[in-house]
Amino acid sequence: MYYFRWLLGFLHLLIWGSIILVHAIPAPDPVQCNRTICTLSSSYGAWGDRKDCSVKSVVYPTTEEELRSAVAHANKNKLKVKVVSKFSHTIPKLACPSSLGHDSLLISTAKYDSGIEIDSVNLAVTADAGVALRDVIDKVEEAGLSLVAAPYWEGVSVAGMISTGAHGSSWWGKGGAVHDHVIGLSMIVPGNESEGYAKVKQIGAQDQLLNAAKVSLGILGVISKVKLSLERGFKRSITYNFTSDSSIENNYMEHGKKYEFGDITWYPSKHTAVYRYDSRVPMDTPGDGINDFLGFQSNEILISKSVRASEKLFESTKSVNGECTLADTTLWYKKQIGNGLKNNGQIFTGYPVVGRQGKMQTSGSCLYSPKTRIDASCAWDPRIKGLFFYESTAMFTATKFGDFIKDVKKLRDLKPENFCGIDHYNGFLIRYIKASKAYLGQSEDSIVVDFNYYRADEASTPRLNQDVMEEVEQMAFFKYGARPHWAKNRNLAFLKVQSKYLNFNMFIAVKKQLDPENMLSSEWSDEILFGKEGVGSDGCALEGLCICSEDRHCSPSKGYFCKPGLVYSEARVCRYSPSSSNL
Repeated sequence: MYYFRWLLGFLHLLIWGSIILVHAIPAPDPVQCNRTICTLSSSYGAWGDRKDCSVKSVVYPTTEEELRSAVAHANKNKLKVKVVSKFSHTIPKLACPSSLGHDSLLISTAKYDSGIEIDSVNLAVTADAGVALRDVIDKVEEAGLSLVAAPYWEGVSVAGMISTGAHGSSWWGKGGAVHDHVIGLSMIVPGNESEGYAKVKQIGAQDQLLNAAKVSLGILGVISKVKLSLERGFKRSITYNFTSDSSIENNYMEHGKKYEFGDITWYPSKHTAVYRYDSRVPMDTPGDGINDFLGFQSNEILISKSVRASEKLFESTKSVNGECTLADTTLWYKKQIGNGLKNNGQIFTGYPVVGRQGKMQTSGSCLYSPKTRIDASCAWDPRIKGLFFYESTAMFTATKFGDFIKDVKKLRDLKPENFCGIDHYNGFLIRYIKASKAYLGQSEDSIVVDFNYYRADEASTPRLNQDVMEEVEQMAFFKYGARPHWAKNRNLAFLKVQSKYLNFNMFIAVKKQLDPENMLSSEWSDEILFGKEGVGSDGCALEGLCICSEDRHCSPSKGYFCKPGLVYSEARVCRYSPSSSNL
C-alpha cells in the first residue's frame, strides 16, 4: 500500500511540475572562501574520496594576459596550479591542485567568459576558455551556422569540455567527440625568467602538439582560447522507439551507421531498449522543437527530496520492489513526454520532433534561473539534499561491445529486479564515438556506455545490490578492457589506464616538454592519469577506491563480504550475505 500511495503522490508532483513554469535556483559557485582558505567543491556535493579540496588562493582573470600573469605568478613562486570553470562538473578531483593547500593556486575562468568570434567564411568559432557551451551554440546559430558535436549536458566551459574528452554521439563525419572538431587553441605554459615565467603557445591544426593538447586533462598548460570547426546551419529530426531489448547486441552496429546522431538507452530490468532515431534534415523542414532532456530539467525541490527519501527507504529496508516501482514509473513517464522533447518549445505532442541543431544537440535547463525563484533546482544540487549518485562511463572497442551486452544479460537473467537501481536513473546510455588522433582520445571507433546508481550519504554505508553494479563495472573495465571517461567514474575504473592508450607515452613526452616541473600536476591527476591503485583500507571498495580482496574492504559488520562475480568470476565484489561462507 505504501508503494501505491507513494507512486500516486510522485506522479502528481511530476505531472504538475511539468505543466507549470518552473525555474531553478542558480547553481552554487564551486569555489567558496573564508578569511584563511578557499574550498573547491564538486557540483555533485562530494569528491570520490569525500575529502575537501583546499587551496591557498583563487584568482579570477578576465583577459588572456591576466590568465598568463596568474600562471607566471604560480611558476615564479613554485605553486601548484589548477583551473576550474564556473561549473565544476568533473567527477574525479582533476581540478584540485594540492592536498597541502598552502602551496597552491586555483585559477577560475568564471569571469574569462565573454570572447566569442565567428568566422563565417572559414566556418570556425574561437571562444575564450571560460565561455559556456550554451553561449557558443547560441552565437553560432545566430550566424546561421551549427556546431556539429556537443555533450548531452551543456553545463560545461569550452576549455573544460575538450580537456576531458566530452562527447555526444556519432560515427559520422568527424565524429561525436567535441575535441575532434578542434582546429586550434591557445595554451599558456610555464616559461623561464626571460619569458616572464609563462608564455602563450599558439597550436594550429597542423601542429602535432594539438593531438596532445585537445584532450589534456589540464596538465599540459592552461588553455586560453579554443577554435572549433562549424558547418552551415541544419535541423535534426528525433524519434524515440521504445521496444524489446532482445536483439540489442546484434543491432547496435547498424544503428550507429544508419543514424548520424543515434543512441540507445537500455533498461535491463524492464527488457526494454529505446532506440533514438536522430538524423539531420534541411533547414526548411517544418518544426521548432527543442530537446529539454528530463534528467536536466528543473525539478521542484520537493520532488527531488521525495525521490531521494524514497531511495534511502528502499536501501535501508532492502526493498527491491520499491526500486522497481520507481523504475517503472520513471520509464513510463519518459515515454509519455518523449523524454523531454518538445515539438513547439513547450510540450511534447508526438514524433518526429524537428528543431534547429542548437536546440536539439544538448540541454541543461535546470542551470538557468531568475535569482528570485527558490522553488526548484537541478536534481543533484547538494544544497537541497536531492539525488546523490555515482556515474560510471566505459568506452569499448566497438566489436567487443556485443559480448559485453550478452554478459550483462546473463547477469540480469539471474535476477532482473537487481537492475532496477540502475534503471530508475537512466538505464545504460549507449553512444557512438569515432576514432580520434588525440593521444588520450579513442584510437578506434568506440561504443560509450554510461550508467548512474545510488550513492549513500555516508561512505561506510553499503548499497542494495551493489555487487551487481560492481560486477558490471569490473566486467567493462577489466574483462573487456574498456577505457574510462576522463571526467567521470570511480577511482578503480582508472587502474592500469595507461596500457589502454596506444599513444600514452607520446602524451607523457609532451607533458615533460611543456611542464617539466609538474606545476600543473597533482596527486589526484596523477592518480587518474597513471591509474594508481588505492590503499586497501577498511571499506574502500564501497566507494570504488579499491577492488576488494579482503572482507574488511567491504562491510562485514553489516553483512557485506568480498565475493567473486556471478558471471564474471574474476570480479571481486561486495555482496550482502548472512555469513562470509555464503555466496
